[in-house]
Amino acid sequence: MALSLNDIRSLFEQYGKIAYSGEPVTQLEHALQSGALAEQAGAGDELVAAAFLHDLGHLLNLQGETPTERGIDDLHQYFALPFLRPVLSDAVLEPIRLHVDAKRCLCAIDETYLGQLSVDSVRSLELQGGIFSSEEANAFLQKPYAEDALRLRRWDDLAKEEHRVTPGLDHYMSVVERAMNRRLAA
Repeated sequence: MALSLNDIRSLFEQYGKIAYSGEPVTQLEHALQSGALAEQAGAGDELVAAAFLHDLGHLLNLQGETPTERGIDDLHQYFALPFLRPVLSDAVLEPIRLHVDAKRCLCAIDETYLGQLSVDSVRSLELQGGIFSSEEANAFLQKPYAEDALRLRRWDDLAKEEHRVTPGLDHYMSVVERAMNRRLAA
């Protein structure tokens, strides 16, 4: 069953106040900040929608606050895909699917990246398989949408700032709607 715009809005309205895994923001604030950072970088609607929706799986597979402290990888990068695939294109879905592996790749190819991660991101990195080997990083970089996933990952890492002002939920729901309409028209 596909998620509708109203379903996505309802998930954020119902669960968006849940703390974002040990960070000073909520799930909704993190989503809004990720979308805003993508827009500020000049990303198109599909990548802005991906940035906004990249952690929607946390709201579908509720594991409580900071599941990594209990050794749980909730596989959020995969959880929303079956619901979103009927209504959104690969330009939205693939960066979402790849954003965890993008972290693993960035740790392998950027010597400063690991030191910039939050405590929870480091903890989840281990649960998600750890830093890629050179071969794994090279294979990742060859995948379609890998560059978009790397961009999304960097916005994800920055979208944890308490009291950052962003456009609201209605704004990003409009972006998602435009991406859905393009997918359905294709």
